[in-house]
Amino acid sequence: MAPGSGTRPLADRVKQALFGALEPMLPGAIVLDLFAGSGAAGIEALSRGASSAVFVEKDPAAARVIAGNLRRTRLAGSTATVVRANAATWVDDPSGGPFRIVIVDPPYADTELLATVLARLGAASFPLASDAAIVAKHFWRDEPPARIGLLASGRVRRFGETALTFYRRIDGPEEVPEA
Repeated sequence: MAPGSGTRPLADRVKQALFGALEPMLPGAIVLDLFAGSGAAGIEALSRGASSAVFVEKDPAAARVIAGNLRRTRLAGSTATVVRANAATWVDDPSGGPFRIVIVDPPYADTELLATVLARLGAASFPLASDAAIVAKHFWRDEPPARIGLLASGRVRRFGETALTFYRRIDGPEEVPEA
């Protein structure tokens, strides 16, 4: 179930490609779904073996939809936490982690918001696993920075109007992430 007309659902083709790429990392992973909408990304991760997921969504109706979707899929409980908060500020003082997979899907119209959140995820203090994957979903023409904080993109996949940019944390300015 989707929260409303302002939410872009995770299209099947994009979801298949995203989770095909993340599949080896999912077993036992702690997942962070930022701008969670219906919770489709985090729920898919849980259904594929992630140990837990944190869903961050500021819209109260969308947060209720996430909780309902978790109940319907029988994934509600100690493995799923729905946080009703602004994702851009929540990342400044996160709870949980270290996150192995982070999915960032802000509104396409706010291109600065994606860069802001990526910079905060790329801070040394953000609780990421050493082998974490950060995936930014965005409008294909609004490509986020290739390097931001301690994050560097390794690849970009395009699906019509939607693109996925995959990031890894790097140790310093000379390290190049694997594609």
